[in-house]
Amino acid sequence: MENDKIILVLNCGSSSLKYDVIKMPSRESLGKGLVERIGNEKGVLEQKVKGQKYKIEERIEDHKKALELVIKAITDKDNGIVKNISEINGIGHRVVHGGDKYASSVLIDDTVIKAIEECIEIAPLHNPPNLIGIKVAQELMPGLPQVAVFDTAFHQTMPPHAFLYGIPRKMYEDYKIRRYGFHGTSHRYVAARTLELCKRDASNTNMITCHLGNGASITAIEKGKSIDTSMGFTPLEGLMMGTRSGSIDPAIIGYLMDKGMSAQEVMNTLNKKSGLLGLSGISNDMRDVEVAALDGNKDAQEALDIFTYRIKRYIGSYFAILDKVDVLVFTGGIGENGWEAREKICRGLENLGVLMNYEANKGIRSKETIVSHPYSPVTVMVVPTNEELQIAIDVFDLAFAA
Repeated sequence: MENDKIILVLNCGSSSLKYDVIKMPSRESLGKGLVERIGNEKGVLEQKVKGQKYKIEERIEDHKKALELVIKAITDKDNGIVKNISEINGIGHRVVHGGDKYASSVLIDDTVIKAIEECIEIAPLHNPPNLIGIKVAQELMPGLPQVAVFDTAFHQTMPPHAFLYGIPRKMYEDYKIRRYGFHGTSHRYVAARTLELCKRDASNTNMITCHLGNGASITAIEKGKSIDTSMGFTPLEGLMMGTRSGSIDPAIIGYLMDKGMSAQEVMNTLNKKSGLLGLSGISNDMRDVEVAALDGNKDAQEALDIFTYRIKRYIGSYFAILDKVDVLVFTGGIGENGWEAREKICRGLENLGVLMNYEANKGIRSKETIVSHPYSPVTVMVVPTNEELQIAIDVFDLAFAA
């Protein structure tokens, strides 16, 4: 159709580039792919179009080369997504950190780039590759509208009593140390999709969204706005995750440093060697830990118990700050596919009005559905997330829907 626009969605990591080509406003994914091992001797691009796989293996020295390969793949004569790169109408970028400057997605200009650069100090692992992706896209596809979609933006509606830490105010004023929250694009997409599915309006709906995967966070949403979320200044705060410890007594850090560990070693342990992996001693993958627990591994069972217990504790605290809760939503790799974890989390929440239909929940994987009883005061839902689609929606709305 004449008003159709094709949006290229880019998610640049330090050594990877994930992409999706989405037709708007029909919200149709035309094909997607992933470039991995950027900077290594042997990189790889894998693309899926209508069930067909296309693969390129060669040295990918940097993100510019990676995006050149993406353009080559999506315009490939036999296995491509579009006939010519000129068919791409706009580009959307996932950007992890927008600080407290942006409460929504924005068209990228020099001011936005400067703001992303200023946030590198508080997101050193994520913002630099996000920024490289933007600059390379501007170079290789000049003139196209480009939009930054920030993971932190959705949580900028949190009030000060939710985002400030109990530390000297000067640390916030001078160093911007505060709770920012992450996974915002996922929480925002799932919240909007839940309203559509339930035929409800944001103005009279409160919900708790649980994004559970290798990274995990929970958000309290009041009338469509985030009022609290479990992640903080960094994604380390909050729930226990695949390899992250989640919230701990901060004095532990000083204690370990007194025992001879460097600050870098402590942070590496808390970010990459803790969580399900550290407690189970087996894996950061929920599926592996569940198998081990079924085989009688006590450490694996305890890891699962702690994972679900902390989620339940956060859900309970968010019931306390919301006047009412209408919907409890599960999303993310574990939230969408881990029906056993969903059941374990919801058992014991009956006193809060969460009445899960355990038979309906059983075996549900990556499907939009209700898993509570019709008479449950709180509707419990599984809603698969789609961050790429949310980014494409933002690009379309900002650049073309006026």
